[in-house]
Amino acid sequence: MSIPGSWFLVVAAMLFTVGAIGLLVRRNVLVMFMCVELMLNAVNLTFVTFARMLHDVGGQAAVFFVLVVAAAEVVVGLGIIVAIFRRRAGATADDLHMLKG
Repeated sequence: MSIPGSWFLVVAAMLFTVGAIGLLVRRNVLVMFMCVELMLNAVNLTFVTFARMLHDVGGQAAVFFVLVVAAAEVVVGLGIIVAIFRRRAGATADDLHMLKG
């Protein structure tokens, strides 16, 4: 018994929605960063689902490239977050103006 692909798409849509709402509502930089990662994982689930439904490996190749971009985003994003938290322990997203030098 196989799970229909539409269920995976619904789960991916819910994950993306939770990530988007968390990104728009929260002010903590780390929580916003995790919400972006959640949205990227929802997109990856969508790519894999369509690759499975269409019997094509193109979606899985796209997931590989999204993971590479996500890894680069983690490196740059965590560098910026660490720079912010070194200046102020309780930093929020509104404190990005402190990095202007």
